[in-house]
Amino acid sequence: MNRFSNEEIATVYKVIAERRDIRHFIPEPIEPELLSRLLNAAHLAPSVGFMQPWRFIRICDQSLRTKIYRMVEQERINTAHALHQREDEFMRLKVEGVRECGELLVVALMDQREKHVFGRRTLPEMDLASVACAIQNIWLAARAEGIGMGWVSLFDPDQLRFALNMPADAKPVALLCLGHVEAFYQKPMLELEGWAARQKLQDVVYENTWLNNAKINRESE
Repeated sequence: MNRFSNEEIATVYKVIAERRDIRHFIPEPIEPELLSRLLNAAHLAPSVGFMQPWRFIRICDQSLRTKIYRMVEQERINTAHALHQREDEFMRLKVEGVRECGELLVVALMDQREKHVFGRRTLPEMDLASVACAIQNIWLAARAEGIGMGWVSLFDPDQLRFALNMPADAKPVALLCLGHVEAFYQKPMLELEGWAARQKLQDVVYENTWLNNAKINRESE
């Protein structure tokens, strides 16, 4: 049989349900063997045309980490201004753990992506979707290992690309903060903070046409 055991299946769903976007870390390093396992999980992700467009840059230099933190902080302020009436509310949120996390990774799209047409001729953004799969893999593996991860997108891509000496046609798409935590949030942090709530499943699943809502068992909400 191809089916996993009930216990294994339950573990998969548990990891998915308990994954959290973490912003609070214990400033301890991640063991090299553990980091290798997490990166390997990311590298096992599916990708359109098997192009494997992800690139990972470990930020080991503290001065560079500080520089990246300043980029994030500037974008945090810019984002707050763009939110207008929610500016003060946003500024009270902790939106990153760049300085505290044990490991900081920059996830980027590869260069020379235009050569990969398989699966991208009409949907060129599938390279980004593939990178997102790799990020999800490392996120779920980290949660299973008891390691917190926060996905930070508050930065100027061109500014970060220049700081990391990346090719002009490569692009940073995420900062991943990885590290040990005291505890995982019981719910998504932004839900706990009252910023937003999870939508009901039946409101996002349609049948045949847009907004023809499927009848989803309400027990799955």
